[in-house]
Amino acid sequence: MSSTALRWFKSSYSGSEGGNCVEVATAPTAIHIRDSKAPQGHVTVSPTAWAAFLAAR
Repeated sequence: MSSTALRWFKSSYSGSEGGNCVEVATAPTAIHIRDSKAPQGHVTVSPTAWAAFLAAR
Protein backbone atom coordinates (compact mmCIF):
# COMPACT_ATOMS: atom_id res chain seq x y z
CA MET A 1 0.00 0.00 0.00
CA SER A 2 1.44 3.40 -0.89
CA SER A 3 1.96 5.89 1.92
CA THR A 4 -0.27 8.42 0.14
CA ALA A 5 -3.21 5.97 0.22
CA LEU A 6 -2.89 5.50 3.99
CA ARG A 7 -4.70 7.62 6.57
CA TRP A 8 -2.03 8.91 8.95
CA PHE A 9 -2.60 9.96 12.58
CA LYS A 10 -0.20 11.89 14.80
CA SER A 11 0.82 10.11 17.97
CA SER A 12 -0.81 11.40 21.14
CA TYR A 13 2.70 11.51 22.63
CA SER A 14 3.86 14.02 20.00
CA GLY A 15 3.83 17.63 21.10
CA SER A 16 1.43 20.19 19.67
CA GLU A 17 4.28 22.54 18.79
CA GLY A 18 5.17 20.60 15.63
CA GLY A 19 8.63 19.31 14.88
CA ASN A 20 9.26 15.82 16.26
CA CYS A 21 6.05 13.95 15.45
CA VAL A 22 5.47 10.25 15.01
CA GLU A 23 2.61 9.34 12.70
CA VAL A 24 0.85 5.98 12.47
CA ALA A 25 -1.45 4.47 9.84
CA THR A 26 -3.27 1.20 10.38
CA ALA A 27 -4.30 -1.43 7.87
CA PRO A 28 -5.87 -4.84 8.52
CA THR A 29 -2.57 -6.72 8.35
CA ALA A 30 0.03 -4.00 9.00
CA ILE A 31 0.87 -0.95 11.08
CA HIS A 32 2.83 1.82 9.33
CA ILE A 33 5.00 4.25 11.31
CA ARG A 34 6.76 7.37 10.01
CA ASP A 35 8.46 10.60 11.07
CA SER A 36 6.36 13.61 10.08
CA LYS A 37 9.53 15.37 8.89
CA ALA A 38 10.26 12.52 6.45
CA PRO A 39 6.84 11.38 5.17
CA GLN A 40 8.28 9.77 2.04
CA GLY A 41 9.52 6.78 4.04
CA HIS A 42 7.93 4.59 6.68
CA VAL A 43 8.42 1.37 8.63
CA THR A 44 5.82 -1.40 8.48
CA VAL A 45 5.28 -3.91 11.30
CA SER A 46 2.68 -6.56 12.07
CA PRO A 47 -0.19 -5.78 14.43
CA THR A 48 1.30 -8.34 16.84
CA ALA A 49 4.67 -6.56 16.85
CA TRP A 50 2.97 -3.18 17.34
CA ALA A 51 0.93 -4.50 20.27
CA ALA A 52 4.11 -5.89 21.88
CA PHE A 53 5.84 -2.55 21.41
CA LEU A 54 2.96 -0.66 23.05
CA ALA A 55 2.78 -3.16 25.92
CA ALA A 56 6.51 -2.72 26.62
CA ARG A 57 6.38 1.04 27.07
